[in-house]
Amino acid sequence: MNRDTLRAVQDNCPYLKSVISWVRVVIVERPWCQVALSLTLLFLTACQTAPEKSAPPEAAELPAATTAEPIRTDDVILIDGQPFHTGTRVITWKEKGGYNAYEFTPTELAGNANHGGRRLPDPEKGWVDRDAPWDLPALQSYVDQFVLHYDSEGFSRRCFVVLQRRGLSAHFLLDLDGTIYQTLDLRDRAYHARESNSRSIGIEIANVGAFGPEDPDELKEWFVPDEEGKPVLRVPAPLGDPKFHQRDYIARPNRAEVITGTINGRSLRQYDFTAEQYAALIKLTATLHRIFPLITLDQPRDAEGNPIHEKLPDAVLENYRGLIGHYHLQEIKVDPGPAFDWDLLIEGARHQIKDQE
Repeated sequence: MNRDTLRAVQDNCPYLKSVISWVRVVIVERPWCQVALSLTLLFLTACQTAPEKSAPPEAAELPAATTAEPIRTDDVILIDGQPFHTGTRVITWKEKGGYNAYEFTPTELAGNANHGGRRLPDPEKGWVDRDAPWDLPALQSYVDQFVLHYDSEGFSRRCFVVLQRRGLSAHFLLDLDGTIYQTLDLRDRAYHARESNSRSIGIEIANVGAFGPEDPDELKEWFVPDEEGKPVLRVPAPLGDPKFHQRDYIARPNRAEVITGTINGRSLRQYDFTAEQYAALIKLTATLHRIFPLITLDQPRDAEGNPIHEKLPDAVLENYRGLIGHYHLQEIKVDPGPAFDWDLLIEGARHQIKDQE
């Protein structure tokens, strides 16, 4: 028996250490005893109980696989520097590809500013600055209107340039592909809604606009029929690349037909907004309602509950809380136009809130 065999036996039968030591000294070195020694050691090894194999771990002991989806980081709006998720794509002014209203160059046309701190109404002075800085609780007790505009420029990149040139701003721009651009913190006052600036949040929704019979028919310049005869938006070549966030995006009105209606006494024609815009606006509106509960999920209505499509009387406007169009604020305005589907937005936002309760 060689030394490797002895070592193996010793490892498997620890209590034979002393015997093996004696065997090595007295017997192993004598060749005539090796056969007898081998038979003896084999007999002793066979008597040992084989070690039990470890049982596999129970299934319950294994770490459970995670099924949680990663938290989105591309759907955040900023309010007093705090992030809030919306569930839809948002690009803030701090991100690459965003539109930054804080980067403003005063001009003779634009004036000295395109935004400012929210102000409080004062019976004697008209408007005064708030003593304490605006924080989220203060905003929640004050902001009560979400003002909807169409930009009349057709896409958000062009809209932002025009707003900057005119010294105007809106907190959000909503492009044709449903991408929302936040240009200012909601802590700040945007210049978009005259007397409602300080109490409101404003959004410019990309749409070429509504036109009366006396206006040039720009709808023909922006919309062409596809192979099925349905309208598709084509940005006029002189206006350049709209740079939609969604690559290869094709814009189509949510309803194919031209929508007509009367706003502030004007008869108007307009193509609808895109399905992507409605989907994004529903999520943003629901989010704003959750954060600013004074913004109710409804539009201005008369005593019978019918929608109002003209400027609100000053006394009514002073007490109105909720979603509101630019045309409710000024007689000369018609946006967001007759094609805007208020019911789709309101019901969609209400369902969004209910589903999240």
